[in-house]
Amino acid sequence: MSEPLVSCNKVTRRFGGLVANDSIDMTIARGEILGLIGPNGAGKSTLFNLIAGAFPPSSGTITFEGGNVTALPATERCVRGIARTYQVPRSFDSMTVVENVIVGAFVRHPRAAQARAKALDVLDYVGLMTQANVPAADLTPPQKRRLEVARALATEPKLLLLDEVLTGLTPSESRAGAELIRKIRDSGVTVVMVEHVMEVVMPLVDRAVVLNLGKVLAEGAPKDVVRDENVIAAYLGDRHRAA
Repeated sequence: MSEPLVSCNKVTRRFGGLVANDSIDMTIARGEILGLIGPNGAGKSTLFNLIAGAFPPSSGTITFEGGNVTALPATERCVRGIARTYQVPRSFDSMTVVENVIVGAFVRHPRAAQARAKALDVLDYVGLMTQANVPAADLTPPQKRRLEVARALATEPKLLLLDEVLTGLTPSESRAGAELIRKIRDSGVTVVMVEHVMEVVMPLVDRAVVLNLGKVLAEGAPKDVVRDENVIAAYLGDRHRAA
């Protein structure tokens, strides 16, 4: 088997007396869509942020493409090929849509003309070309989520971390979002998703990792995970078992 793109080895993160992630071992395979799921407070966002480089683990190691990135900040991880979105979109509202994406494109294209060309290509790819010159503040919430994805893609990542990018969307918007995520994966980008919308995320991901109380509760193919008695008891509930 090929080397995993990402490996987490005994990763622990403490916030004072709270252990948000407890000795987590997890790998992310190249070319997969991985779903991080679990109840509120399970440690999903903390693990997501540790992989992104928002803060370091209290102990344990994280490797990316075989290199130890445990102590690297998010900026350096972005240069290496890790990009992310945010649960609450963080657009530069005083700038246009294309200017927002140019910010991401500068990671690989330091010349302004090249960065703008890259940004326009990405906007076309995600379906926001007609909004290119619109102020980011004028976008709808679903469009702002797409803008987050576009800015991340402009950095030309190998790993794209999506933080609840499908949350709060209508069914048709969710389907369109899922189609975009599949297209991104098919282009060669590995995707990790933190999501709460089970009906959307489980048919979309290749593999799911379920966290509970800071530990890995289960992992595997979605069809197997949703039948796991521990997952049902901790997360899905008896109503799911009956269904």
